[in-house]
Amino acid sequence: MEFVWTYEKQQPQQVKYFLKEKGVSKGLLARIKFQGGEIKVNGKIENVLFSLTYNDKVTIVIPAEGEHETVLLDETPIDIVYEDEHLLVVNKPAGISSIPAQYHPNKTMANRVKAYYKKQGYENQVIHVVTRLDRDTSGLMLFAKHGFAHAKLDSQLREKKVIKKYQALVSGSLNKLQTHGWVDLPIARDSSSLLKRMVSSLGQSAQTEYWIEKQMDEVALVDIQLHTGRTHQIRVHFSEIGCALLGDEMYGGRMDLGITRQALHCYDLRFYHPFTQELLEFKQSVAKDMATVLQYFKD
Repeated sequence: MEFVWTYEKQQPQQVKYFLKEKGVSKGLLARIKFQGGEIKVNGKIENVLFSLTYNDKVTIVIPAEGEHETVLLDETPIDIVYEDEHLLVVNKPAGISSIPAQYHPNKTMANRVKAYYKKQGYENQVIHVVTRLDRDTSGLMLFAKHGFAHAKLDSQLREKKVIKKYQALVSGSLNKLQTHGWVDLPIARDSSSLLKRMVSSLGQSAQTEYWIEKQMDEVALVDIQLHTGRTHQIRVHFSEIGCALLGDEMYGGRMDLGITRQALHCYDLRFYHPFTQELLEFKQSVAKDMATVLQYFKD
């Protein structure tokens, strides 16, 4: 894979510092140097100490990554929302984990994406998950198709430039919900469970912002944006204020409306393209089980 830039500064600068400004890490430079890549200036191979001058054309050729040998293939088709040579956005169904785990090495989105890459014959088949979703959360997931894109998107994540918004169906004390509200309550592990979390003064800071999208007699559809990323944050916060997610048995959600997983869907994903800097935004309608409940109460 090849990337080309024009050096536009008046003062000279070594290639290594210029590439650092472009997001090329020391690790990626090492791959280029030792695994068959190239650095060129004006079409001629140079090393990282070469001094650039105004209007020089800098090219890097990144060697193919191959594949993760240990990631198994799952031929189940994926629902592709967007794809280019650097990015892949998919709509993840509920009930599917994002990545393999020790005791569940297959049947995850990573396994499905690898099989897709394999079928397409892509030279880069390493799976780079940028945004994960819990197993029972549906919606938009972002993959980088090579390590350079992954590094640049990780930088956006650290700078909070990758925005994910969710929709959830909640019930309970709906009168406690505001049209636009915040839940600012710290979250810690629940000592009674390996998985469960709880609100605790000893926990880590956690902030959840929400808007009521639709209020019905027994259920409300809320839009949610996380301002921190604690495990089970949405589920814990809404349970704590008396409005647990439908289908979320762990946190006291209603189980009598046909939803058997937490009614949570990542419907909006926004970030800047790592190479064109274009603002990209994707939206995805809620999954069928949530849509059925919305239709039931509408009728």
